[in-house]
Amino acid sequence: MLQAPATAATAPFAIESSLLSASDMVLQDVEVKGKITGEDGEGIPGATVVVKGTTLGTTTDVNGNFSLSVPDGSSTLVVSFIGYKTQEIPVNNRASITVAMAADTKALQEVVVTGYAVQEKKDLTGAVAVVDVSEMTKQPEPTVTSMLQGRAAGVTVLGSGQPGESQQVRIRGFNTFGNNTPLYVVDGVPTQNIGDLNPNDVETMQVLKDAGSASIYGSRAANGVVIITTKRGKDKVKVTYDGFYGTQRPPEGNHWNLANPQEMADLKWMVYKNSPNPENPNPVDPLYGTYTSGNSPTLPDYLVAGNQTGLMEGDPAVDPSLYSVNPSYTGGSSELGSFYRIVKANKEGTDWFDEVFNPASITSHNIGVSGGGDMGSYYFGANYFNQEGTLKNTYYKRYTVRANSTYNLSEKVRIGENLSYSIINNRMVGGGENMINMAYRQQTIIPVYDIMGNFAGSFGNGLGNARNPVAQLDRIKNNRALSSRLFGNVFAEADLLQHFTLRTSFGGEMYNASSRAFTFPEYENAENNSFSQFDQNANSGYNWTWTNTVTYKQNFNDVHNITVVAGTEAYTNYWEYLNGTARGYFSYDPNYTTLSTGTTSRNSFSGRGEDALYSLIGRLDYNLMDKYLLGFVIRRDGSSRFGADKRYGTFPAVSAGWRLSEESFMQGISWVNDLKIRGGYGVMGNQLNVAPENAFYLYGADPNLTYYDIDGSNKTTVEGFRQSRIGNPGAVWETNINSNIGFDATFFNGKIDITADYYRKVIDDMLYDPELPATSGGATRPNVNIAKMKNSGLDLAITGHINATSDLRFDITGTLTTYDNEILKVSNSSAYFDRESRRFNGSNIIRNRVGDAMSSFYGYQIEGFWDDEAEINAANEAAQAATDDANAVYQSDVAVGRFRYADTDGDGIITPDDKTILGNPNPDFTYGLNIGASYKNFDFSMFLYGSQGNEIWNQVKWWTDFYPNFGGAKSKTAVHDSWTPENRNATAPIQERSGSFSSANVPNSYFVEDGSYLRAKNMQLGYTLPKSILDNYGIGSLRVYLQATNLFTITDYSGIDPEISGSTVAFGIDEGNYPNVRQYLVGLNLSF
Repeated sequence: MLQAPATAATAPFAIESSLLSASDMVLQDVEVKGKITGEDGEGIPGATVVVKGTTLGTTTDVNGNFSLSVPDGSSTLVVSFIGYKTQEIPVNNRASITVAMAADTKALQEVVVTGYAVQEKKDLTGAVAVVDVSEMTKQPEPTVTSMLQGRAAGVTVLGSGQPGESQQVRIRGFNTFGNNTPLYVVDGVPTQNIGDLNPNDVETMQVLKDAGSASIYGSRAANGVVIITTKRGKDKVKVTYDGFYGTQRPPEGNHWNLANPQEMADLKWMVYKNSPNPENPNPVDPLYGTYTSGNSPTLPDYLVAGNQTGLMEGDPAVDPSLYSVNPSYTGGSSELGSFYRIVKANKEGTDWFDEVFNPASITSHNIGVSGGGDMGSYYFGANYFNQEGTLKNTYYKRYTVRANSTYNLSEKVRIGENLSYSIINNRMVGGGENMINMAYRQQTIIPVYDIMGNFAGSFGNGLGNARNPVAQLDRIKNNRALSSRLFGNVFAEADLLQHFTLRTSFGGEMYNASSRAFTFPEYENAENNSFSQFDQNANSGYNWTWTNTVTYKQNFNDVHNITVVAGTEAYTNYWEYLNGTARGYFSYDPNYTTLSTGTTSRNSFSGRGEDALYSLIGRLDYNLMDKYLLGFVIRRDGSSRFGADKRYGTFPAVSAGWRLSEESFMQGISWVNDLKIRGGYGVMGNQLNVAPENAFYLYGADPNLTYYDIDGSNKTTVEGFRQSRIGNPGAVWETNINSNIGFDATFFNGKIDITADYYRKVIDDMLYDPELPATSGGATRPNVNIAKMKNSGLDLAITGHINATSDLRFDITGTLTTYDNEILKVSNSSAYFDRESRRFNGSNIIRNRVGDAMSSFYGYQIEGFWDDEAEINAANEAAQAATDDANAVYQSDVAVGRFRYADTDGDGIITPDDKTILGNPNPDFTYGLNIGASYKNFDFSMFLYGSQGNEIWNQVKWWTDFYPNFGGAKSKTAVHDSWTPENRNATAPIQERSGSFSSANVPNSYFVEDGSYLRAKNMQLGYTLPKSILDNYGIGSLRVYLQATNLFTITDYSGIDPEISGSTVAFGIDEGNYPNVRQYLVGLNLSF
């Protein structure tokens, strides 16, 4: 006879059918047939039908039909299915019964797909965040990762406004100095790339945050795991369309607080005044005339005419007939030197931000077709997504198709596939000194174009050395990056005996990517590129994962519930690339420029690599009387990335839970519906931070380094080899020792849900490549296990459901994540390592130091300004007394108006030892607030996201707030709020001709700002047409909506956008990042 739970909802049909197979039932006196449907009348496959008080039961077929023998006609059937309210239906001697189940919104989140298994949420013992995808799909997002921001406690998502950029996803902070990307498992297939996954295809999403839930993924679980399942078909054919169109608006205003042309001229006069030259007290400025005390600068009419700078109208040199520029010249300094440029001054000022940023469109069209029958079910989806960049000539276009199907070969055997194919066409800009960087460096007096409509630029004296960003963007318009990817799996399942399910899945991906870029000769800048160059890159690869599991599920007398999973998994990854470059082109036609048509400097290089992983998997979940829960997982991984005797690692975890709400002493507390405390401890691994060839010493040839003219004739060379990599066969797995304690609670008949977790992670044997002595040569450094780090924090999620009236409902969810990071060890010989020198003469701005957080900003702490000579003399006298050195000075390179640094070590003088931690980009906490409301056919939602306590290194200010730095555009702060004898309570130091140690030549706290912010990420108003109207036209549902994204941001940060990411050991640096943009969308959800 079948055994099945008497009341609780069971897992989906594919998992539970082995427990409830109708063919195994012992025939009874009364045969009852029927159909289980949803509110829409469509059959529900996999619903459980059990005779109350017995273990007799069955499940519905793909059309929702069932047949069950019951003891007598007075029996009661208990009908349950995930996402619907359980119902008890008296048989009343009926032979046919139809049951329409009512949806239970809360129950939709009660089933959780965890590692190689499915569990009810109430039985979870690990830290798992369940993302409400059904609500999120109403608010369209460009990527799946953006759906996670602020909606799952413990998950941080950062990104810019650049279309197609990979967002930075971190689960409970940073876990290593290297790759911190979580593992994504899509339909059972592990991957680290979901950038091409269509958000409309996602059905469920869970985040596994601790060892108890994630350790079963072993060496790839240290950064957390995001499990995603895509949509499946059901009973009747259903066709859906989801689309939107909108406009994107870049931020408005004077974004970098830049000075206009007259203010720039006034600043130049201020500099002459602050930095007098006794030998030349009245210097002649190339743009503004002769400086004398008391006079004012005069803006020129023309910036450049030939080789002259700063001319007035009527000067013979500005005669247009003299103009000679060939914008299509093919390179070469001789032709470039013959050009005669004439550029008018833009006295009103060029807004370079507005010149490079423009409103842009965003569009998405998605079609879904799903259905099912006796033989199986299917889902087909197709999506076109086009996001034009607000930065000119940038865009991201994505084309995706998906086919998911399941075929029932018999009642106990199923096969199927989940496949997606994507094509991505995009054009992006890089970081650092890119077009955005040039937009705040280019002086505002420079126009975009010269008098003949060709590009103008910084060519000429006194105009800096920035490039024209409009010209840069125009010249990339024919650059391309194209990629395609096939991803998915095929699987087979079989129910054996009464409680076993066998499953095999073979999945993976195949991808190809290529790009082409052409570098044009320039003619308009102070520092022109004088050659043409074409670069073409191609890379391709594949990986496959073969997973085999056997699952045993049994219920013993409604007391003991046990699930056991055992299996194996094999993974292989291969990639290769081929890059080429050539110079010297006679034409810039994109149909002409290839590697073969370049005339000089043809070079190519290629590479390939592979790695493999083999794993054994074990899992045990035990439930005693629905009160006491125990979970145990173990995984043993073998990786080719490590040496022969270091390849295997074992990663176990144990977790337990106690449902207090099921205890007798809690039964009298009616407002407590569910209360569970849980905890877990385990070990996860990480192999991503060691290169596949890390264990080996490698050697290779290089024409520039290993070919020698041994006989000294200077005519012949002999090929040689050099060491290209230093091997480390002793490297082992990074280990993440993880502990978690938390609770889940539901109060007041489901009106309030609370989930809270406290976690602590200690990451040991961290892999990174420390600096080696110069005597080691130029070989690639190995990754070694020498560092240690700790993370701890609190995850909190609170949801409230309020039915104000029969028509008015509110659903409010708040999330809070705290995060404390501390480096415990760097190496045996050093307590720190530095990164990112930027423009500070070799001084790094990032220090990763024991006792501090990762990626901490490092430099001198500013105490104020030196206001007069007396203050300087007093400080020097104190330094001499403290050091017993008559020649000692408190701080080198001091002068009135410059920064005064803090003596942090207390030795009486400023030395490099006084550098200190100035802050770090890790937030103290992040938070999200989701507010949903519905009134009759109207719905409203708003999503707020915030970050508190993170600092930002504003590198933009190095360029704009200090006059000596490359002579480009400067800020109004430098003009109006720098130190002068009349303005001692200033923001910026005195403006001088030359930089100094006591201003901007070394990293200091001037560049560190509070980056906290609160942003309205999403606001939407929707209306669903009444069903009574739609039925007349055969339409299932129709909803229209208006949406605004990034509607407002509250922050004290002076830069454009406080949402800044970056590399693991050097993030939070703003040097002109692509800002997030405001979007206004109109959308439609339609189904038939």
